[in-house]
Amino acid sequence: MNIGLFTETYYPEINGVANSVYMLKEELERMGHNAYVFTTTTPGAPKAERNVFRVRSIPCAFLTERRVGMFYSPKLAHLIKRLHLDVIHTHTEFSLGIFGRIMARELGIPVVHTYHTIYEDYTHYIAHFKALDRRAKAFVRVYSRFCCNTAERVIVPTQKVRQLLCGYRVSRNIDVIPTGIDLDKFRRETYNEEEVERIRESLGIGKNEKVLLYIGRVSQEKNIAEILDGYAQYAGMHEDVRFVMIGSGPELEKLEEQAEKLGITDRVIFAGARPWDEIGKYYLLGDVFVSASQSETQGLTYIEAMAAGLPVVAKKDPCLDDVLRDGVNGYTFTNREEFLLALDHVLYSGRQEEYAKNSLEAVKRYSRESFARSVLALYQDLKEEADTVKAAGENEQMPQSLGPIYFHSFEEVRSGIHGSRKRKSG
Repeated sequence: MNIGLFTETYYPEINGVANSVYMLKEELERMGHNAYVFTTTTPGAPKAERNVFRVRSIPCAFLTERRVGMFYSPKLAHLIKRLHLDVIHTHTEFSLGIFGRIMARELGIPVVHTYHTIYEDYTHYIAHFKALDRRAKAFVRVYSRFCCNTAERVIVPTQKVRQLLCGYRVSRNIDVIPTGIDLDKFRRETYNEEEVERIRESLGIGKNEKVLLYIGRVSQEKNIAEILDGYAQYAGMHEDVRFVMIGSGPELEKLEEQAEKLGITDRVIFAGARPWDEIGKYYLLGDVFVSASQSETQGLTYIEAMAAGLPVVAKKDPCLDDVLRDGVNGYTFTNREEFLLALDHVLYSGRQEEYAKNSLEAVKRYSRESFARSVLALYQDLKEEADTVKAAGENEQMPQSLGPIYFHSFEEVRSGIHGSRKRKSG
């Protein structure tokens, strides 16, 4: 098959969407298919990339570490028409996603859309007042519905997101396909102990010190402040425990100030971002992975941590229902008392080997191969449907199950939203 993957973020950027698309492309190619990525220009991107095409982009006004590409590139559109794509898979609701839908309409092929991000958890970046935030969240719900309903099939990583989209009144079939990871990249056996020990020394971690580890974006929706507050109390009871935070983001300065106020600056290590190609070895610094985020669609960092043999202590969230089992490979918590108790269990119960074994067992089904096979099966189903339509001589107008796939202008989107509101109020 020939597959077009449209995404606003891609390697070498470090985030769940970029990693997911990168892995999917590699696995599809390994299975003998042609996967073409259409994405944004990114500082630090390799000069030579096989079947990766980049459109001009600028930093997003609200999330400057993210980029937004052009809505349409005539030159690239001409190239796409020569690739004989069978399906287009969009991984963004914005410019590149719109571009993908335009091309799908022009080519008469189906669109698959993966809903990666719960945007309601990010509206605080653009709406600083409650009244505006409520309106922003309402718009997000409506816009998300339209983006999903203008694809033939929708992929989500967990039941949590499926239920969310059902609440948005998405009418398309929604397939739950957890994003996979490269399990080998995080296994302890992949790295030598001396290399990991050198990193510990460079960060100032003592030989016998235990490490609470967070890896990920340092932003408000990740709720790291709650972890810091809890750790401040825990550090007062356990002098041999450090908190190591790997990542960067808009909340970093605030958290450094918070650590200073709590008097734990010498116990918290803000290690900054690390290259994605090397991130696997940094998980091996930890004795337990911690998070209080409530904004995850799947929580890939939790799965990566388990692939490294770490127990996870995370704030209770539906996205964890299928992967984190209390007392088996970690614990969920809802308050400070449960957080501290969970840390005691994983750090001082003498069950470290048991937790590690159970964590490794829990993530076996999240292999990148399994992920790609499931997505490919969906593509093949859609291609068969499209071929059937063409064979019946109905390809000039796609049936209702295969369209509409694109709004011609923002006015059509806006009128569609207003119409939706009227139907709801009626």
